[in-house]
Amino acid sequence: MKKDADVHPDYHMIKVVQTDGSEFMTYSTYGKEGDTLNLDIDPKTHPAWTGGNQQLMDRGGRVSRFKKKFDGLF
Repeated sequence: MKKDADVHPDYHMIKVVQTDGSEFMTYSTYGKEGDTLNLDIDPKTHPAWTGGNQQLMDRGGRVSRFKKKFDGLF
């Protein structure tokens, strides 16, 4: 196997700034050493993590059929 130093990306420290202004340091391949990554969406604000504003669409009755099939199982 050929040994090549350029196979792996540069892994370095960057600063991550969340939507509320809080920040932390982490290792990443993003940018260069000391760069800042500003998040538009993070676990403090996104509905997937907060549980807010979730809507389940029933297209073609799939959800209804699933609920009927597994009703009483749980």
